[in-house]
Amino acid sequence: MQDKAKTKSDKTVKDMSGMTLYFRLLGYVKPSMAYFLISVLGYILYSAMQPALAALLKHIVDVVSHGKVTESRAVIPLAILGVFLVRGLGTFLGSYGMAKVANNVVFDLRTSMFNKMVTLPSGYFNNMPSGRLLAKLTYDTEQVIDSVTQAIQVILREGLTVVGLLGYMVFINWRLSLLFLFVLPLIGAVVRYASKRFRKLSLKIQNAMGGVTDVASEAIKGHEVIKVFGGKEYEIERFYKAAQENRRSQLKMEMTKALNVPIIQFIVAISLSLLIWLALEPSISSSMSAGDFVAFIGAAGMLSRPMRQLTSVNSILQKGIAAAQSIFTFLDLESEKNTGTKAVERMQGNIEWRGLTFRYPSVDKNALTDVNLSLPAGKKLALVGRSGSGKSTLANLIPRFYDVEGESLLIDGININDYDLSSLRQNIALVNQQVVLFNGTIQENIAYGGLKGISEEDVIEAAKAANAWDFIQELEFGLKTRVGENGVLLSGGQRQRIAIARAILKNAPILILDEATSALDTESERAIQQALDKLMENRTTIAIAHRLSTIENADIIAVIDHGVIIEKGSHTELLAQNGAYAQLHNQQFNDSPGVDADAKS
Repeated sequence: MQDKAKTKSDKTVKDMSGMTLYFRLLGYVKPSMAYFLISVLGYILYSAMQPALAALLKHIVDVVSHGKVTESRAVIPLAILGVFLVRGLGTFLGSYGMAKVANNVVFDLRTSMFNKMVTLPSGYFNNMPSGRLLAKLTYDTEQVIDSVTQAIQVILREGLTVVGLLGYMVFINWRLSLLFLFVLPLIGAVVRYASKRFRKLSLKIQNAMGGVTDVASEAIKGHEVIKVFGGKEYEIERFYKAAQENRRSQLKMEMTKALNVPIIQFIVAISLSLLIWLALEPSISSSMSAGDFVAFIGAAGMLSRPMRQLTSVNSILQKGIAAAQSIFTFLDLESEKNTGTKAVERMQGNIEWRGLTFRYPSVDKNALTDVNLSLPAGKKLALVGRSGSGKSTLANLIPRFYDVEGESLLIDGININDYDLSSLRQNIALVNQQVVLFNGTIQENIAYGGLKGISEEDVIEAAKAANAWDFIQELEFGLKTRVGENGVLLSGGQRQRIAIARAILKNAPILILDEATSALDTESERAIQQALDKLMENRTTIAIAHRLSTIENADIIAVIDHGVIIEKGSHTELLAQNGAYAQLHNQQFNDSPGVDADAKS
């Protein structure tokens, strides 16, 4: 379902024209309209000074030709200073105003993308490499900055300058000025072809940059594995190929840009040459004064630079449009469905699976098939089975990381899809097998999210219950100790205990433990198992375990194989059946007598 939504989003955005995408991007300018108008005013002042200089040149020539130099000797220098003073003020207002607008636009885009990211279904993150997602948040938005600042800046400043100079030329001699109208279609054809190529290459560059960040992100996360398993040369080769692809696309872009600008410049030069040739025709020049002639030629000469700037901005504009396409494709993705409206402050915790069959998006094989199971409130369900059998999938459906169809999963007799998502998840605590900690303090990681306002005393009590307080006290800054990215500054057991403390602090009626004691030594495991036993009292618990010694006291044990429950019952009942559970139990205790024998006794 999510893949279909993504495909639909991709198609919708790709079907948009470049101008439609750009106007949608400019929609983010509205909150900064005051700064935008200040910028426009600044560029109007700047652009008005170009024909003013041509007019001043006309005045100087006329004054000299009529022998009235003495009368204008003081006025002309002051006029020149005034023109450049107004021009400088216009440049400041235009540049600063546009920079303010651009930074606000990028800020709004990045926050919108992050806000969208935290609402996306889990399936999206399974299919999207983290490096590529980071590239969207960083590289793509940087391209938007240039298209909003530099592109609009040039379009406004140089565009208004061209309009002003052409207007002044029409005022002096409208017949000669019409020559420029004949070259505009030719310039437009060149720009249109270049635009398509710029946009295509920009998309390639974005994908290549995503590849670069993918490889770099994986190398950073897996640096220890790379060192131990001799993966240095392999990763260097991967990064070289990704960077090479990015460089190749960049060079193609620059080549197109390098050809586009001189071609258009040459077309403009041809029109200017023809213009001057015609202007020098005696029958035409005789109708103009010396000042008019010099001013007309001067204004025509001034057109070269702004027209060159306007043509060179096309590559920047197309980069921004390509980036906007990527950004809007992301923003248009379908968020998690929250069709439920029922809000419950605290659930009882009765969970029932009724013939539940589940398949991951884009996967042909069922992850779970015809699961029928009932877990009364306050009881403990243990899920066992080989890796990949479907244990975590069954548990992950409870907080609706993935949606199920029909009436196949109920909590307290109500279809899980009828619950409001935030209300549902408020009643669930989770301890993952792969502990997730954030780059903050220990206290911030225990009292995380909705637990933020809880007192320090309650945080300490939760840490004590999780057997974490002893090692926290030994740290220099105690609860204020920073844990590093994903808790890298702590040991695996310490990270696990902080995660358990977070679940204890939430005090939710439904508890999901995915190998909650897997990273602990035997002594810590025993202490935490006691804490978990107390925590699980009067709470509905779903525990996923490979070490069977930790779940022998579960009320219900379900053995899952290839997504199907093949056995269920208590520990004693399953051993008496002498089936799959008994086989797993005997194999584990025979293989690990030193570890689990004590637990068995």
